[in-house]
Amino acid sequence: MSDNEKSIQRIVIMGAAGRDFHNFNMVYQDNPACHVVAFTAAQIPGIAERSYPTELAGYLYPQGIPILPEDDLEEICRQQRVDTVVFAYSDVPHEKVIHAASRAQAVGCSFVLLGPDATMLTSSKPVIAVSAVRTGCGKSQTARHLAEQLTAAGIRTAAIRHPMPYGDLAAQVVQRFATREDLDAADCTIEEREEYEPYIEAGMAVFAGVDYAPILYAAEAEADVILWDGGNNDLPFVRPDLHIVLVDGLRPGHETAYWPGEVNLRSADIVIIAKADAASAPNIGVIETNIARCNPNAAVIRAGSPVTLDDPDRVRGKRVIVVDDGPTLTHGGMAYGAGYAAARAASVAEIIDPRPFAASEIATVYEAFPHLGAVLPAMGYSDAQKSALAATINASGADLVIAGTPIDLAQDIPLELPIVRARYRYADMGAPTLWNAVQAFLRDRG
Repeated sequence: MSDNEKSIQRIVIMGAAGRDFHNFNMVYQDNPACHVVAFTAAQIPGIAERSYPTELAGYLYPQGIPILPEDDLEEICRQQRVDTVVFAYSDVPHEKVIHAASRAQAVGCSFVLLGPDATMLTSSKPVIAVSAVRTGCGKSQTARHLAEQLTAAGIRTAAIRHPMPYGDLAAQVVQRFATREDLDAADCTIEEREEYEPYIEAGMAVFAGVDYAPILYAAEAEADVILWDGGNNDLPFVRPDLHIVLVDGLRPGHETAYWPGEVNLRSADIVIIAKADAASAPNIGVIETNIARCNPNAAVIRAGSPVTLDDPDRVRGKRVIVVDDGPTLTHGGMAYGAGYAAARAASVAEIIDPRPFAASEIATVYEAFPHLGAVLPAMGYSDAQKSALAATINASGADLVIAGTPIDLAQDIPLELPIVRARYRYADMGAPTLWNAVQAFLRDRG
């Protein structure tokens, strides 16, 4: 090995198809002092054993960059003589981050968490960011509520969504979705549709993809205000002028127990206690104490997440199977979601446990996430998962499906049963309201 080669830092980025690519693009892509030998993959099924293509990786990587299983981290570090491991995915307990650091340091590597100053883009337009301390707090419905309010006020708004590049990375550099046909053309997964469809139904375009510098540039061309809709509990990719962070009224203590959710809590301008309509007073008290300890200058707003059924009379006295948002149930750690809550309140005859009817791809999900209750996660990262989801529903013997996922499930998988959708929305609980706070921000920005 030459002296020049010895001076180049060899790096592995631990990721989950999103933050890892962004960190690479921002810090390492054109940096000749560093060489990223591999990404590792976790959380999302089927994203390992691909490569980050040379079209995205740049001239320093003519062969692209392999994406390998996280389980092989130590072997990769040894074989590739790695100097530094960069941790780059979200919604993990603090303890798990330190376990990852221990694995890296046990084979001699340094361990790095890249910070906001190194990884945030700067926009020429005002940026409102909606983040959270955990997956499943209600970020998306909050961001859509703001988008509707901004649009009604005559303010051109472009929503930028946290990445979900699970397919052909070279084809997903910059994505703009304004119609269902756009989703079909991009062969979007169920998980992507859950985030994009509600914007389309509201008549808005949403931007996403892999490379967020050109994504931001494209959104700025259409907008007076940029609305960042975060994923998991990750940090915003674009530096916010107003940072709104949700904590979960049903999960007290989680606001300071997960990476990088605690960072969001500590950097928030506004903290929303979500699901406060369903939370107990002691739980709210714990959360308010943690907010005051970590970020005493933040404005605090309480909000509800009311759930309604499209046709409650149709489900009364019926045997139903419930499908809820996949990521909220899996790595979000929730046993059930909005659809299950709606079913319990709707006087159904029975909520059928889907686990005995689970097709193989879905059975694997239940094995990986044993906390799941009698609810079916809307898994659709691949065609095999979509087929298994449909097979599980069709085999359940239910009279109908209650779907708590924010997509039109019947448009995406072949079902033999009718569907009643459970919808949930953002709702202020008293003053101050979120829109009041945002209006004050907009006035300050002229």
